[in-house]
Amino acid sequence: MFTPFDPDQDKDYLIWRDKKLHNYPRSLDELIVEVYDPMSLSRAEYDALHACCRKTNMVIYASAARGENKDLPRRVGEQFGLLNLNHNWLADEDAITSLTVNDEGDHPAYIPYTNRPIKWHTDGYYNRPGEQIHGLLLHCVRPARKGGDNQLMDHEIAYILLRDKNPDYIRALMQDDAMTIPARLDEKGEVERAAESGPVFSVAADGHLHMRYTARTRSIEWKDDERVKAAVAELEKILQEDSPYKYRGTLQPGMGLISNNVLHDRSGFEDDEARPRLLYRARYYDRIAGTDL
Repeated sequence: MFTPFDPDQDKDYLIWRDKKLHNYPRSLDELIVEVYDPMSLSRAEYDALHACCRKTNMVIYASAARGENKDLPRRVGEQFGLLNLNHNWLADEDAITSLTVNDEGDHPAYIPYTNRPIKWHTDGYYNRPGEQIHGLLLHCVRPARKGGDNQLMDHEIAYILLRDKNPDYIRALMQDDAMTIPARLDEKGEVERAAESGPVFSVAADGHLHMRYTARTRSIEWKDDERVKAAVAELEKILQEDSPYKYRGTLQPGMGLISNNVLHDRSGFEDDEARPRLLYRARYYDRIAGTDL
């Protein structure tokens, strides 16, 4: 079996690595595909979007679609085999989350519902092993008046950069207890979500690479292991330094990100009170169809 992500197998890794890096996009513009109607893609539009996803695990569509229509991200996802939505905490009833500043209930305690910056992460890093997020879709209804841009990095590129530095970094971050998210407690101190331990990098049953990560320093526990500490420090360095493999941009109305849950962050922002920032977020247990090895 072809196994490029086993740190003890160099032959398959080097074959995959060379193909991965060959003609890899070096600018955000190379990830953007213009489409007429994202709810009903033409064959040519789909093929262009899918080819980019196969190369980079992500693509951005740009369209003239406007207005608050939650069927749009759902239909986009369906066209790429993204069907099984994660009904995550504080998501809307239809499991598609309206990301906007929200001062009601529990929302203010969670950064995505504020205008504060969000550090590098993959979505659902606190989920249980059987409920990992493999697909992520963001659709922009309204951007912020200022700020709210994202940085993006293919998690397979992060793997390459780490492994090329030292394969021991990969071995350390593949340990089942490398990263633990502490339990979430309610106001009475009772457990609402149990602590979840797991690897940063793992290989799914079909052979694709999955990443579970957050750069936050609160509500996160790294294994007390020198190899893990060194690997985390190197990964943080990779995410902080300039790189041709990192993209920065701001989704505009009618634009959306389709991805295999790549690494991303979000800058802080200032809202227009009359037209506050609104993005729809859909998290999936599925991976984009046809993007396996």
